[in-house]
Amino acid sequence: MATTAPAPTPAGVAEEVSPRARQVTLFLLTATYFFSYMDRQILAILLEDIKADLLLSDTQLGLLSGLAFAIFYATLGIPVAALADRVNRVNIISVALGVWSGMTALCGLAQNFTHLLLARIGVGIGEAGSSPPSHSIIADLYPAEKRALALSIYSLGVTLGAAAGQMFGGNLTYFFDWRTAFIAIGLPGVVLAIVVKLFATEPMRKAEPGAVEATRMPSIREGFRSIFADRAAVWLVAGVTLTSMIGYALTGWTPAYLIRSFGLNTLQVGNIVAPLLAVAGVASGLGSGWLANRLADRYGMQAQPLMIAGLKTLALPFLIIFYLVDDAWMAVGVYFIAVLFQSCYLGPTFAMIQTLAPLRMRAVWAAITLLVINLIGLGIGPTLVGVISDLFEPRFGDQSLRYALLVIAAFTPIAIGCYWRASVILRRRAAVA
Repeated sequence: MATTAPAPTPAGVAEEVSPRARQVTLFLLTATYFFSYMDRQILAILLEDIKADLLLSDTQLGLLSGLAFAIFYATLGIPVAALADRVNRVNIISVALGVWSGMTALCGLAQNFTHLLLARIGVGIGEAGSSPPSHSIIADLYPAEKRALALSIYSLGVTLGAAAGQMFGGNLTYFFDWRTAFIAIGLPGVVLAIVVKLFATEPMRKAEPGAVEATRMPSIREGFRSIFADRAAVWLVAGVTLTSMIGYALTGWTPAYLIRSFGLNTLQVGNIVAPLLAVAGVASGLGSGWLANRLADRYGMQAQPLMIAGLKTLALPFLIIFYLVDDAWMAVGVYFIAVLFQSCYLGPTFAMIQTLAPLRMRAVWAAITLLVINLIGLGIGPTLVGVISDLFEPRFGDQSLRYALLVIAAFTPIAIGCYWRASVILRRRAAVA
């Protein structure tokens, strides 16, 4: 009997990935995500210095932190994701990392709002090529039952990168200036881009057990249609979007809030507050990823969004207190507790999205999720804080930022409800399967 020869493996693609190669690749993808958030969030601790130097309003600072970056970052993620479902994903990530790192360094040369705006747009364009292909690679490196922890480890790049941006940015700004901070943070990413190209592994694309692989590549329109036809995915996207809007607003403005409302300086925020928040974020990210895997193994995937809803409910009172207290170190303490509970969502949510996604739509589903997250969450969150702060300033003076952030935090119960609804749908789906 004649046998059919197996299809050749595409050049540059590893047919079988060793445990060591898997670990190295996850580490490099996490490091890339770390640089992404460090380059993105360094702006947060520089806002007050940039405002004084370039004479900007809170609305302009909000645009730099949010919409100007997000609109390009989010929209370009879709075509990049479609490309990632077709070609070598490691190459895309490496090129993207080099682009956004170079543009971060260029931020330090800005002489006015327009220059800084254009450089931030360049950072957003580069970072569009990072997350969707990374999510797709991780989904092919790890089976569904181990994916939540793997994506939680990857998502540590958010917490650690944001903290590092504040730590390095705070020290460099205090001892030098905000321009030096941008340049010193941006250039090392160019080196990492070369390391990623040389040592990250491109795995074979694998279907979920029992899934039927598509015979052709689906279009982006089909990707949109398929994700919005899945009601559980829709509620997950809604929940992660609202949660991200709150999170981006807090991350983008908390250093300025601590400096403006409590009189802390960039050195105190960078060397005391940022490390504390990094510890809370890492503990939350790893703990929630481990717990999500255990809950899914015992109770099914429907337990994961319920876990997120429960932890966010625990975080809410501490988040509200953070904006109402007058003592700086009490504020930092309750914020530590809030971050410990509320940073639980990213890895498990994207793991669920990747598990629900069809094989050839994983990167596109990730990009669609990131599109909504970033247009609404990143685009609107920090920008809206700046606008509200300027509107509140005639009444509240230098405390206007405090109440602007409190307004954004008030959206948390809606996000909790979205995750609860996703859990209900997944439980019903499991019952009839």
